[in-house]
Amino acid sequence: MAAPGPYGPRDVAAYDYDLPDALVAREPAAQRDGSRLLVVARDGAPEHRTFAEFPSLLRAGDVLVINETRVIRARLRARRDGGGAAEVLLLRPHGGAVFDLQAREWIALVRPGRKLRPGARLRIGDAGATITGMLADGPRTLRFDEGVDLEALLERHGEVPLPPYVAPQRGPEGGDDPRSARYQTVFARVPGSVAAPTASLHFTPEVLDAVRARGVVLTPLVLDVGIGTFRPMSGTTIDEHVMHAERYAIRPDTAAAVRQAHRDGRRVIAAGTTVLRALEGAALRDGTVHGGDGETDLFVTPGFRFRVVDALLTNFHLPRSTLLVLVAAFAGYARTREAYRAAIDAGYRFFSFGDAMFVEREEAARAPNTR
Repeated sequence: MAAPGPYGPRDVAAYDYDLPDALVAREPAAQRDGSRLLVVARDGAPEHRTFAEFPSLLRAGDVLVINETRVIRARLRARRDGGGAAEVLLLRPHGGAVFDLQAREWIALVRPGRKLRPGARLRIGDAGATITGMLADGPRTLRFDEGVDLEALLERHGEVPLPPYVAPQRGPEGGDDPRSARYQTVFARVPGSVAAPTASLHFTPEVLDAVRARGVVLTPLVLDVGIGTFRPMSGTTIDEHVMHAERYAIRPDTAAAVRQAHRDGRRVIAAGTTVLRALEGAALRDGTVHGGDGETDLFVTPGFRFRVVDALLTNFHLPRSTLLVLVAAFAGYARTREAYRAAIDAGYRFFSFGDAMFVEREEAARAPNTR
C-alpha cells in the first residue's frame, strides 16, 4: 500500500502497492492448511504462523461464521453467428438475485463485447441464446432458447471461473482446469457464486474438527459472491465507487448464535470478507443480526463502525480493490499497510490461491454500545 504522503485513506491511490510477480499465487498450496498465516493482533508486530495453527488462535465460546456458497460452472465458451469465438460468464438471473437453473434470462459478462450487441446469437454446444440487452456498466442480458436444459448445459460445457490473473491450464476445447477443485471450500454446499470465498479455501476437515474441539461455535451463512466485489475502483476517491448488491441468507440459528455472543461478550469471527459484509449488512438497520434472506451493497470504508465482527480471517487482496479498503477500515489503514509490507518482505503468496491473514478489529472502528 502507498506510503503516507500526498494520499489519504479515502484516495484510491492510497490502496495501491507494488507486488513482485513471483508472489502472485497461481497454484494452490500443496495442502490446504499448509498455507502461511499472518496474525495481526491489536498490539505488537505481525506474527508468522501456518494455517494449521489457526485453531490455536481461537477461544472457547468464539463464534466462527463461514460461508457455505458454492462456485458454479458459470463460464461458457460459445460461437457467434458467423463462426467467431465468444465467452459468457453468467452472473445471476435477470430480475432476481437467487440462483435458479430454471431461469431463462441471465445477466452475464461477455467477450468480445463490441461484437455482442442486442440481437446477437450464440451457440453453446447444441444450445442457443440471444443477447437481449446491455446494462449501463457493461454486462449483457442473455436469454436461452426454449427447451435449453441449463443444468445439463453447465454440467457439460460450463467451467469454474478461476480469477483472470491465474493463467488457464486447459486445452483448446475447454474442460475443467485441474485447479478448479481447489477453488471450492470443503464446506461448499449452496450453488450461486461466480468467485470463491477465498479465505476459507485453507480449511480442511481436520482444522474444522480442531476448531470445534476448542469449544468454538461454528455456524454458517450464504453470500453469493458476485463479480462486483472484485471490480477495481475507478475515479480518484473511494467515495466515487458504487458497489453491486450481493444476495445473502442467514440462518436463524446463526443469527441467534451471533446475538448470544454479543450478550455474553464473546467474539464473533468472520471467515472472509463475504461473511463480514453479510453480517454487517444485515445489522445496518438496527444493529442486530436477524435470520433471513436479503441483499447488501455495503461498501465498508474507513470510518465505518462495525456492529458485529470482532476478528477477520482474510486473504491478501488486489491493489485498488474494495476488499483491501474493507480490511483497512477494519484493521486501520496504518496497521494494514504494515501487515502488507511484512507479508511482502517475508515472501507470502498473494490473492485467491495465496496465504491468509488473521486480524483483530481496530477498537476505534467498533460501533458504540455493541458490547
